[in-house]
Amino acid sequence: MNDKTDRLLATLKLQPVVPVLVIDDARAAVPLARALVAGGLKAIEITLRTPAALEAIRLVAQEVEGAVTGAGTILNARNYDEAVDAGAQFIVSPGTTQELLDAARSSSVPLLPGAATSSEVMALREEGYDVLKFFPAEQAGGAAYLKALSSPLAGTLFCPTGGVSPENARTYLSLPNVVCVGGSWVAPKAMVEAGDWDGITRLASEAMLLAQ
Repeated sequence: MNDKTDRLLATLKLQPVVPVLVIDDARAAVPLARALVAGGLKAIEITLRTPAALEAIRLVAQEVEGAVTGAGTILNARNYDEAVDAGAQFIVSPGTTQELLDAARSSSVPLLPGAATSSEVMALREEGYDVLKFFPAEQAGGAAYLKALSSPLAGTLFCPTGGVSPENARTYLSLPNVVCVGGSWVAPKAMVEAGDWDGITRLASEAMLLAQ
């Protein structure tokens, strides 16, 4: 577990914001990923919420130099295996089941499991996980909730996702138990559909400044 945790942490520490992408057309995946990487956002989460997702992961993994391709919205072992086969280098789930934990245990690709309560965090710690996704962040209590967890659950790091925006990202990132945040604002649907790759690179560059 330690090697996988180290690799996952190294990925999450590449940038303050991990783009959370919903890709409807796989043909947009490569120019979108290149635009994000050009702006400094190398770790990219492509969610399995559309029929195009696995092909998008495959294309980005094969064709975009510098990208660290992740797969999100992984709900079961079949999703896990399909994403890894497509080339995903890290896996993200909105919650956690025993089936997912078993799939992660048998895979060399690390899992960022989702948790929303202190009990879920404690259960995952018992399974050896101390780097977690906090989801849905704003709806589950936001930065104040995570701050409250920092002392009793010291040593656990989080990537809050869900309702995170340019307006509240700095608040999350200022917390000692937050390693990065996940956000969709760096790749707005309208910009993707318009092919405004320069605009997305600009948003990615602005997101990188949140680390300062």
